[in-house]
Amino acid sequence: MSTEAVADNAPGVEYMDSVEVSLLTCSPHEEIYSLYGHTALRYHDLRTGDDAIFNWGSFSFDAPFFVLRFVFGLTDYELAASPLSYFCAYYKEWGSSVTEQVLNLTPQEKMRIQEALKVNLMPDSRVYRYNYFYDNCSTRPRDMVERCLEGKLEYQAREDYTPSYRQMIHECTRNHPWATFGNDMLLGIRADLPTTREQQEFLPANLMYDFDHAQIYANGEYRPLVNERRMLVPPGVQVVESDFPWSPLTVFVFLLVICMAVFSIEWRRHKMFKYWDACLMLVQGLAGCVLFVMIFSQHPTTSLNLQLLLINPIPLFFIPAVLKRKPNTRWWIVLLTMIILFSIGSLFQKYAEGMMILALCLLTRYLSHYKNA
Repeated sequence: MSTEAVADNAPGVEYMDSVEVSLLTCSPHEEIYSLYGHTALRYHDLRTGDDAIFNWGSFSFDAPFFVLRFVFGLTDYELAASPLSYFCAYYKEWGSSVTEQVLNLTPQEKMRIQEALKVNLMPDSRVYRYNYFYDNCSTRPRDMVERCLEGKLEYQAREDYTPSYRQMIHECTRNHPWATFGNDMLLGIRADLPTTREQQEFLPANLMYDFDHAQIYANGEYRPLVNERRMLVPPGVQVVESDFPWSPLTVFVFLLVICMAVFSIEWRRHKMFKYWDACLMLVQGLAGCVLFVMIFSQHPTTSLNLQLLLINPIPLFFIPAVLKRKPNTRWWIVLLTMIILFSIGSLFQKYAEGMMILALCLLTRYLSHYKNA
């Protein structure tokens, strides 16, 4: 089957009764980029046999500075078309299910979607600026369907379900503590705000649920958005790939044990280990540089991150003074102030796992300085 058939050789409106337009929802698998699932549109012409999948999640890891651009919210994704067989084979190999919701559309609405896909596939419009929460492979097909309807699409209210972005991500990464930790380090206070139904549809599973319960209001009548639901690929066996053997919490507890041991030795000897302080300050400052540059990211949920009160570049400027043991260095007052402000910030933002333990580790350094000053 030619994947360009929909764009170039589509039937007229009189033949649209033979066309099915469906929303496909793929369950997550163990690749890090697929922990949140995936969404695509299917255009199936039962008359000609043309069967194409339109996927807004196409990208390349080989693109120049891909990771850096992703961090700053400058990643470009594109719409790609592929045969249904290839699409289903990929998810079957990973053990992911593929659920099809055949949309209850009029011939005119199908024609509009066909025209919209044709325009979107053009070289000058197929690429778009990807945003994980606001403009992704799930929101794009939803928006296209909504634009092409003759009537108004009404969703069923979910007033008792208002999770934050962070809570929804935690559910997706529950088997991957380091992925959870990384997300929590980068996400700021806005990720802890309640979300609306529309915002929750950045996750394919939420969009599938909402489509199941949505209705189209046109010409004084209601009709369900979904006409039929099918399982194209049943769920298979997935092997959960293990992360680093130690969880983030374990690592921070181990660091606390070391800090307490160092503190105990310093307390008895009345002497501070300046190189230990310099190492902690170096790690703290370099990690802080990462969080600091996220202020300038186009991801709205990363710009206001209260973890910057503790993890920031400031320690890097005081390392020389600490190594020289200058008695008048203000680093220790700065450190105590950062710890206090960071602790207050925990009332407003959920921090990454182990961050409060890290604050306790740094507090032992202040107490050791205060004792041996």
